[in-house]
Amino acid sequence: MNALSPADAVRAAVGAVSDPELRRPIGELDMVRDISVADGVAHVAIALTIVGCPAADHIAADVTAAAASVTGIDEVSLEVGVMTPAERHALTDRLRGGRSREMPFGPGTLTRVIAVTSGKGGVGKSTVTANLAAALAARGLAVGLIDADVHGFSIPGQLGLVGPDGSVPQPTRVDDLMLPPVAHGVKVISIGMFLRRSEGDGAPLGAVAWRGPMLHRTVQQFLTDVYFGDLDVLLLDMPPGTGDVAISVGQLLPNAEVLVVTTPQAAASDVAVRSGLVARQTGQQVIGVVENMAAMALPDGTLLDLFGDGGGEAVAAALSTTGEAGGTVPLLGSVPLSPVLRKDADAGIPAVLAHPEDPAAQAIAGVADALARVPRGLAGRSLPFRPR
Repeated sequence: MNALSPADAVRAAVGAVSDPELRRPIGELDMVRDISVADGVAHVAIALTIVGCPAADHIAADVTAAAASVTGIDEVSLEVGVMTPAERHALTDRLRGGRSREMPFGPGTLTRVIAVTSGKGGVGKSTVTANLAAALAARGLAVGLIDADVHGFSIPGQLGLVGPDGSVPQPTRVDDLMLPPVAHGVKVISIGMFLRRSEGDGAPLGAVAWRGPMLHRTVQQFLTDVYFGDLDVLLLDMPPGTGDVAISVGQLLPNAEVLVVTTPQAAASDVAVRSGLVARQTGQQVIGVVENMAAMALPDGTLLDLFGDGGGEAVAAALSTTGEAGGTVPLLGSVPLSPVLRKDADAGIPAVLAHPEDPAAQAIAGVADALARVPRGLAGRSLPFRPR
């Protein structure tokens, strides 16, 4: 085989650089422009998607490093431009696969869609969801997370997407597509990314006071206008209860699986059963129960069962007996009370990553293992091919 010319070698190296938001090579995205090499200097021109692209410095550094790695290149001269409107339109059309504003996670999708729900608030559902997302991503899966708890959003903070001044990064907009921020390998979208502080830095984010139609539209836009790319798993952190968002998700994602979170306390477990029943009414499948805030082992060996015991097993048993014949709902994990889990959530670093030895982190990791063992499959799905 003939060796590549210096310019072709630089083009190949630069084209392999991945866009950190789109998670695809910039060569594949048509972001590489003119490349020439003269006297050991590589002249490289690239075009970013938009003016002020938040990933500009990252991409520029990676492109420079990639070009400099080519044998014979002593210096890199980089020119950074911006795509034309026509080029952006072509890019978004390619990302959508030629389909306009179509929700990609409905029946027939290869992505596992898992809605994490609870009967009431305060059971640690968001903490479990954030840690599950990070744990699945750490296992090499492509993971997206929608913070569907519009009124009580907390996912950005738990995944470290809140800056020292309290700012939350907005998605990058490329025409009518939104590119979600990435934290700990998880692509994340939340209504908290769109709210403003009325009194400057340090003030609380504005509150959301929306009723059913606005809530439905928000969830629908998150599913349609946010570009997650090819995901193995899409998690939804649901609001507690069986209100408007639960009904909307049931309508939009009847194929979703449901994971019910409860505490051992009867006051929580009795209500948690209802969230599973409502999910079933919309055709969704309840795949398991997670018991949070279970008994914690103290240094002297005694157990502190602050919220009692048996709630998770009770929910699993109730949903099993009310399901279809043979439809057993397992208790996938019992997560003990953990100061470490709470502190890491406040710090924006999931405990499954920061303190994997913690008993609570180990329990959530076990749930992630159970979910990861069920791969995406093609069984029963129609493929976009026609026989000749």
